[in-house]
Amino acid sequence: MGKIISINISDKKGVRKKRVDEAVLRENFGIEGDAHASEKWHRQVSLLAAESIKKMQDLGLKVDSGDFAENITTEDIDLVSLPLGTRLTIGKDIEVEVSQIGKECHQRCAIYYQAGDCVMPKEGIFVKVLKGGVVRKGDEIVIKRLGIGG
Repeated sequence: MGKIISINISDKKGVRKKRVDEAVLRENFGIEGDAHASEKWHRQVSLLAAESIKKMQDLGLKVDSGDFAENITTEDIDLVSLPLGTRLTIGKDIEVEVSQIGKECHQRCAIYYQAGDCVMPKEGIFVKVLKGGVVRKGDEIVIKRLGIGG
């Protein structure tokens, strides 16, 4: 079981996200007020583990939650080991499904130029919102059902 340590949003794509204490996840849309939310694609919400961010901090970078443009920063859950189709429960009511693991970076971000690498393309995951609700810092994340291949 994992935990949410940060919720991050931005009104523009390609920028670091600001932290908020809570956010509304809308079914088949994403996080209200976030530039990446859309009914038209499968990458509605992005997640990155605090453990991945720590790898970059250990390289000497001054980075934190939201700096990799992730919506939700997690702790104690191995995100990249979750197969596609895995369903997760967040808090009491929210249900999401893993829709993509990692991503291709078409443009190098500031983090990449600072460190020569970035963890989000390799260790970040994306989910579709199956059942919405309010997500809060500290909410638990439970693997409800393993997906394709799991």
